[in-house]
Amino acid sequence: MIYDLRHRTTYSYGDAAVTYARCVLRLTPVSNSHQTVIDADLKVTPRPSVSLERIGPFGERILTVIVDKPHNTLVIDATSRVNVHSPKPPEGCDSAPWEAVRGAALAAASLEADGPAVYVYPTDRTPITPSITDYARESFPPGRPIIDACSELNRRIHADFRYDPGATEVSTPVLEAFNARHGVCQDFAHIMITGLRGLGLSACYVSGYLRTVPPPGQPRLEGADATHAWIAVWCGEAHGWIGFDPTNAILAEDDHIVLAVGRDYADVAPIDGIILASGGQSLKVEVDVIPETEERPKAAKGR
Repeated sequence: MIYDLRHRTTYSYGDAAVTYARCVLRLTPVSNSHQTVIDADLKVTPRPSVSLERIGPFGERILTVIVDKPHNTLVIDATSRVNVHSPKPPEGCDSAPWEAVRGAALAAASLEADGPAVYVYPTDRTPITPSITDYARESFPPGRPIIDACSELNRRIHADFRYDPGATEVSTPVLEAFNARHGVCQDFAHIMITGLRGLGLSACYVSGYLRTVPPPGQPRLEGADATHAWIAVWCGEAHGWIGFDPTNAILAEDDHIVLAVGRDYADVAPIDGIILASGGQSLKVEVDVIPETEERPKAAKGR
């Protein structure tokens, strides 16, 4: 499936102009075995005085920009065209027992970004947490095939946790979201990763986009989509990395477009950085995920 993507972020600072901004941008999708980037462009307004591109430690494409001209508005506009060609995941019962996969991950010597060793250890946002490990363990009885076990955990998180955009913030600890049983896609991804790593399994955080389908007969509205988060689990040499989306209780296939992969959200935040200013700021994010077979979106009212 080929997608045209547009991700526009607008920071407005009112009357208090920003004199300096340094932004780290992870807004260009990656090319990997599941998707190919056909074209990509990233523009920042006002024009940066410095732009530095590099590949991050997990294969993510990073652009660091410095804007040192006083400005009241900063616009970051990322566009790309991506061909997603995810293979059909195998049936859960066809995979190796999860304990065997755990052993293979712990024995892996390579520190390459696509290997399991990098993603088996806890992080500040996904610490080993006994209550979350115990929750995950219910889906992992001895000898159960790993894909089957992960699929059940994926469904349980969807069933047991309530999606509530106002319940948490980017900085909310994973245990707080787990105990409250509500949050957003970032929280559900961190919870599932924390549980799996507590069992010794390799799991990574995936930032990207999810194709949404408008109601029958209704046009797709411009800017109505959003960024999304899910996870991928290393399921052994035979099957490699398989994506699970606990927010929706589905596997990550051709409707999921990857921006970046890391150990947790901190590794893949689409935008971070610093500004020098005396006032506050407002933020507006507009995202379009348009399959090649669909018409261009119409403008949403009030945008």
